[in-house]
Amino acid sequence: MYVGKRLSADGWAVAALAVLADGGLAAVAVEPLAARLGATKGSFYWHFASRDALVAAMLERWERTDTEDVITAIEAEPDLVARLRLLLGHALGGGARVELALQPAATHALVAPVLARVTRRRLDYLTDVFTGLGFTPTRARERSVLAYTAYLGHAQLMAVPDAAPNPLPRYVASVVGVLTAPV
Repeated sequence: MYVGKRLSADGWAVAALAVLADGGLAAVAVEPLAARLGATKGSFYWHFASRDALVAAMLERWERTDTEDVITAIEAEPDLVARLRLLLGHALGGGARVELALQPAATHALVAPVLARVTRRRLDYLTDVFTGLGFTPTRARERSVLAYTAYLGHAQLMAVPDAAPNPLPRYVASVVGVLTAPV
């Protein structure tokens, strides 16, 4: 609740991401979001011309925080296998609720280009890591797709808690072991 505080455009975007994760794109609506934040519609319109502008800001924030900021953070690790472990540990530990909530809206005019750009960026980054580990470009791309599908599959399993691999560090180690094994 933001009562008594000035709500920023980023604050609205953060709240919109939480609503999206809980209820999908259709749940991102101005009036319920304002009520959830203890804000007015006037506050919303101070920052955004429309719901679409909020959705665009929300998607931009998601792309930045869940892709670019993560890549930047793990780049500090020089060992590529350790970097892959860090990346998968972070991604699998986060649950990917926003990404799963965006999947049904993958053809939405605002969502489609961002989802495509994020997916390409992540796959390209993973491909670079596997290429750095000595895989040919073709094999590196195959491994990046396998890593990404492990991420999405794990996120899907999180909806059924007793189905999700546990403990997570052992699962991450297994996935990294399979992905880095020679062909």
